[in-house]
Amino acid sequence: MGPASQPDTTSSLKANTEQIRQQRRDNLSQWIGSVLNTNAPELTVVSGDASFRRYFRFKHQGATYIAVDAPPDKENNLAFWQIGSLLASQKIKVPEFKHIDLEHGFIILSDLGDQLLLPRLTESNVDSFYRKAIDIIIQLQIIPVEKIADLPAYDEQKLAFELSLFETWFVNKHLGIQLTDSQQTIIDKLCKQLIERATKQNQRLTHRDFHSRNLMLTQSDELAVIDFQDAVIGPVSYDLVSLLKDCYISWPRNKVIHWLESYYQIASQQTVACKPLMESSFDAFTQDFDWMGLQRHLKVLGIFCRLNYRDNKPQYLKDLRLTYDYVKQVTSHYQELKDFDELLEQLIGPAFETSQ
Repeated sequence: MGPASQPDTTSSLKANTEQIRQQRRDNLSQWIGSVLNTNAPELTVVSGDASFRRYFRFKHQGATYIAVDAPPDKENNLAFWQIGSLLASQKIKVPEFKHIDLEHGFIILSDLGDQLLLPRLTESNVDSFYRKAIDIIIQLQIIPVEKIADLPAYDEQKLAFELSLFETWFVNKHLGIQLTDSQQTIIDKLCKQLIERATKQNQRLTHRDFHSRNLMLTQSDELAVIDFQDAVIGPVSYDLVSLLKDCYISWPRNKVIHWLESYYQIASQQTVACKPLMESSFDAFTQDFDWMGLQRHLKVLGIFCRLNYRDNKPQYLKDLRLTYDYVKQVTSHYQELKDFDELLEQLIGPAFETSQ
């Protein structure tokens, strides 16, 4: 008689997770019925994202609404609500919060539709849409200081942790590379350079994920902002990087510089708390932008791999190529980054090509 078979732990955990998700969905529907004084509605899946939130659509009295399941042990729903209220008060289009249960992580939002900006972007309309998006970034950045005082700072510790994701999940886990001491020294030096550059910029309200999948189009082609709950006080170049060096779509460098100039001209005329929003030369700001992009894209390489290996979301692996290309464009352009660029050329790049 053969040995007793071991239980399939992975399958068991997956089944348990699905059971919990279904129970939360049922509880969400019942909660909606109670707060709207109606029968528990049927919930239709709209989407999930890179977080633990799930979105559903339901009908009530002839209108549609969005129901959000956001487990309170996984998601910061208080920040989601508070920042959404702040943005709405500044006339920035965001989903309207109809009801929220912070204890259970249930939310009812107004329905902005299904049209993300990304699939609508074309060579002929991108200038118009990006001008609107840049205007929103300016609106975010000129929100009075006292109104954002409670937001967390995008400080050295947070920036350093994000950069560590590149090594942990992309280099070690995805590529199977263990760095030598000398190679580690190169990465440590790079991290210090990027953090110093980021923290020396003016620090304003920063969405932190301001890209074409987090901008929606209303029926009148007005841009609406979503996924803003992780906003921080951070470098003024950060949201521009998210938009203009989007990990899901790319544009020629000359276009990116043109949009960057448009932002710079507007920002140079703005003051916040009697301080100019933009104080550096355009050349210096361009380097701020590029190096901030390098920090973001190194982080994103790690996050996309973490989503695959930890969260069973392999769909993000297809976006590694563009994200890596953004990294290489910057490291090959700046002499100060030569050591890291050589590490990419000799070790990390070849391993990445093999993994594709």
